[in-house]
Amino acid sequence: MPKVAAKKKCCKDKPRCKACPVVLMRLTKMGYAEQLTPGKKAKYAVDKNVPKKAMVLARQR
Repeated sequence: MPKVAAKKKCCKDKPRCKACPVVLMRLTKMGYAEQLTPGKKAKYAVDKNVPKKAMVLARQR
């Protein structure tokens, strides 16, 4: 599982970038990521094989 650090603040892109804290929280709720450290710049362990549909849903604005 690769480790990803969340950005401090969302950049308001459309679709959201993969390091956005909102995307990582959504992936955690779906079961494809796990939060390793708490806080604004939390670190996450993300599965290598996240389905494309799940990533699209997580990144939509």
